[in-house]
Amino acid sequence: MQLNSSLKQSESFSLTTETNPEDAEVDQEVVEVPLNKPSLPASTSDGVSVYLGQRNNSLVFQKSEELQKTLLAHRHERQLIILQDFPDPDALSCAWTYQLIAQQYDIKCEIIYAGTLSHQENIALVKLTGLPAQRWTPQNLKSKDLSCYQGFVLIDNQGTTSQLLTAMQQAGMPLVAVIDHHSLQTELKAEFVDVRPYVRATATIFTQYIQSGLLALDSSIGQHVKCATALMHGLRSDTNRLMQAQEEDFMAAAYLSRFYDAQLLNAILQANRSKRVMDVIERSLKNRIVQNNFSIAGVGYLRYDDRDAIPQAADFLVTEENVHTAVVYGIVHDEDDELEVVIGSLRTTKLTLDPDEFIKEAFGQDSTGRFFGGGRTSAGGFEIPMGFLSGSNENSAYAKMKWEVFDAQIKQKLLKLVNPKDNPIQSE
Repeated sequence: MQLNSSLKQSESFSLTTETNPEDAEVDQEVVEVPLNKPSLPASTSDGVSVYLGQRNNSLVFQKSEELQKTLLAHRHERQLIILQDFPDPDALSCAWTYQLIAQQYDIKCEIIYAGTLSHQENIALVKLTGLPAQRWTPQNLKSKDLSCYQGFVLIDNQGTTSQLLTAMQQAGMPLVAVIDHHSLQTELKAEFVDVRPYVRATATIFTQYIQSGLLALDSSIGQHVKCATALMHGLRSDTNRLMQAQEEDFMAAAYLSRFYDAQLLNAILQANRSKRVMDVIERSLKNRIVQNNFSIAGVGYLRYDDRDAIPQAADFLVTEENVHTAVVYGIVHDEDDELEVVIGSLRTTKLTLDPDEFIKEAFGQDSTGRFFGGGRTSAGGFEIPMGFLSGSNENSAYAKMKWEVFDAQIKQKLLKLVNPKDNPIQSE
């Protein structure tokens, strides 16, 4: 579906300032409270209502109203919130917000992901806030009874970056909602769809839901403060510390500033890099090639738990002088499932480079039409399953040869776009 990227004017809507009981029972009968659009006061002290009056975002109100109707239609159900395999702060915080909103309609949600949390800030976010996310690997998914769930939700992804999607589809579980800010990856058949590629963070979308009245944040409720802090972290993370934020993102951050815990956020951001992450960054520096202001680095084999070292290495390489785009990739090995995947990350400061288009052009699609990667403003990523060639790395000579082949192939695909005249594979 196409969404109107321009913000149309309509009647303004008010912020909900009433608080929910901290320990409200979720099995209470839920009473629908319609999203009203009364006129705003002429002046306010905090400026938030002024923003809403000036912005008059009809799309925000429309989507908030649609989401409320969807939640009402699924009262008393159980849902799964599916995140990308390696969830980032934006995904984690928005999933938690959806869970809190859904609780008001007696919908019990579980937040799950198939991969791992390896970035130190993501680990700190979950531990310090008590964010209720669970890891469900494809292996232990076999022991789960999916029949007790009436639907699933995709947040900050569209299913193309989750190993869990196939299991949900095979179980015949309906897709209730897709809420994301990435470019459309595939045709979405969901009851509720809110995909806005022009918004810098999904946290901005969820903050707008909150502002429209779907959740009344209360600074006296610890869970609300922690959730607001997580949203602020997600918004900050996906806008490169607000340097790439647009007006909507700034306004969302301004609203969250009334509720978030600055000391808690600082503790999350101060999490130290592990030695393994530093080793991968060192490898990326040694192996990088720089052409036409692109820095490209293969870092070899990584453990599954160290996967998030790849985007951190890309974050570091893009800071080099005369480099506007960095791509770092490696072969990630999952010992539990004996799987290997080529995983890569792209970071760019070049305003005219679209990471989504670049990655899709470079790596294309699989036999089912699924793209191997995609992106958003300033960042992107790709995952290429190795299939038949997975494993069998006990022989060091074979493992070295396999890496050299994949390394050369990825460089060739990237350099065709970076500098079409160059060919890293020289024929005799």
